[in-house]
Amino acid sequence: MNIIEVENLVQDYGHGRGVFDVSFSVGQGEVFGFLGPNGAGKSTTIRHIMGFSKPQSGQTKVFGLESFSSYHQILKEVGYLPGEIALPDGLSGWEFIEMMSSLRGTKNKNKLNELLEKFKLDPSVETKRMSLGDKRKLAIITAFMHDPKVLVLDEPTSGLDPVMQNTFIEFIKEEKKKGKTILLSSHIFSEVEATCDRIAIIKDGVIVSQFVTNDLKHNQNKIYQVSLKDKSEVPAFVKKSPFEIAEKNEQEGYVCLKVHDSEINKLTAFISDYQIESFKQIKTTLEQHFMGFYKEEKNFGGQL
Repeated sequence: MNIIEVENLVQDYGHGRGVFDVSFSVGQGEVFGFLGPNGAGKSTTIRHIMGFSKPQSGQTKVFGLESFSSYHQILKEVGYLPGEIALPDGLSGWEFIEMMSSLRGTKNKNKLNELLEKFKLDPSVETKRMSLGDKRKLAIITAFMHDPKVLVLDEPTSGLDPVMQNTFIEFIKEEKKKGKTILLSSHIFSEVEATCDRIAIIKDGVIVSQFVTNDLKHNQNKIYQVSLKDKSEVPAFVKKSPFEIAEKNEQEGYVCLKVHDSEINKLTAFISDYQIESFKQIKTTLEQHFMGFYKEEKNFGGQL
């Protein structure tokens, strides 16, 4: 059963900004990673899922309810963590927590205390005096304190130190075990890889890849790096290769080949005609898969 649905979503802000025919779904009890650099369209998509914006075309649904027309109902069962935290001045952490509890009309004291202990936050401090990390902790706590069935998280660990980032990742794993449905938007590869069942990569407002996380780890299409003793043979090696070339470097004397597991004998037969300096498999990580879509880009921001 799909809890979150995005169907042919379009919101064109002009000059190539926005999202264009974006579609994906998140099933019950699933952690879905939404990966892309700043400005790729992650936050725009999330704002539509939460019902904060009306799409030009297409639609978003949560619990089968159309987001924009039903956002009041959706907010009661969704824990939302925005990418940019803007807390009101003049309130202590406790007062902000009380305000958010009143807005939702729900209280779960045990869950609140559990979160305060887990994230080591002193809520007696005024919000304007809090560090960026503590503001992020407060936002996390208020997003989760009513124990929602669905979590929509936009760059959740931005501003947290490495220890708290790890704490957050372990917390997400615990919530997943409880059957929570989680949409995790991020540009931090380790965070996505450690928690997500499926991943979508967005570039310039378009989904360019969508896959099961474990399929990437166990992909039958491999990349092998072959280093030749005689570097001058690289052009001939490339020309004769029956495999797709992933990369070549004549100066260093190596060629990277894309080879399916079923063709490994064909590969060994081909390279036996050459004097080989070294031969190794290049394991494909999430970062490498992602960067394949961004080879021409130079500036990413964040962790990219």
